Amino acid sequence: MTTGKVSRERRDHVLLIGLDRAAKRNAFDLALWDDLCLAYGELERDPELRVGVLHAHGEHFTGGLDLPAWVPVFSSGKWSIPDGGIDPLGLTGPRLSKPIVAAVQGICLTIGIELLLATDVRVAAASTRFAQIEIKRGIYPVGGATLRFPREVGWSNAMRWLLTGDEFGADEAHRIGVVQEVVPHGEQLARAAALAEVIAAQAPLGVYATLASSRHALPADEHAAAQRLLSDLNPLMGSEDVQEGLRAFAERRPGKFRGR
Repeated sequence: MTTGKVSRERRDHVLLIGLDRAAKRNAFDLALWDDLCLAYGELERDPELRVGVLHAHGEHFTGGLDLPAWVPVFSSGKWSIPDGGIDPLGLTGPRLSKPIVAAVQGICLTIGIELLLATDVRVAAASTRFAQIEIKRGIYPVGGATLRFPREVGWSNAMRWLLTGDEFGADEAHRIGVVQEVVPHGEQLARAAALAEVIAAQAPLGVYATLASSRHALPADEHAAAQRLLSDLNPLMGSEDVQEGLRAFAERRPGKFRGR
């Protein structure tokens, strides 16, 4: 099994943060999660770094969570953030105070969409295929999609994809506002880095103040809802439907759920 890690590349005031588990379609094991948290922490603490670019190596952004490895985490009722790390989902502890531009390609499932929704500007390759498929596994999104997807794209646009788990493409993601630009496959990182460089060339204190002010305008209810995500998942984790969802995941088939 290939263990996940995150690459770091400095370009003047920009830090490129790359998911690096390409052999497994960048599926998130716990090691990949921990290293991503640590990379965000490095970006936050280094005064020379002003903007991050989140991207992924290989043909795909992420196939989502390596679900069996995450069952103990979900059952514990809390996200695990390593010492020195910052939650890239922005749900636990202090948020990153610097902007992140994201570049995605290939498949972008579950936590991939949630990571995007926690960034500030998003570029997708025309090849990108999105899906929030947690309900197909007997659970629901606990990385912020239920909070941010409706806010970003409108209630019905969000429910169309959250409640079905259907796949949608880059053009639909652009239409509803999940991403701000669509570029040919292979050009997504260069475009995201170019945008990051423009942001990094601005007065950094003004950039950080703009980001902070915009976040302060968000409804307080969103923070309260974030604190309930994992606790509301707990009753589902003991259900027969979750066991069926895990079996269906392992057997690569649709689940047959019974509502208990």
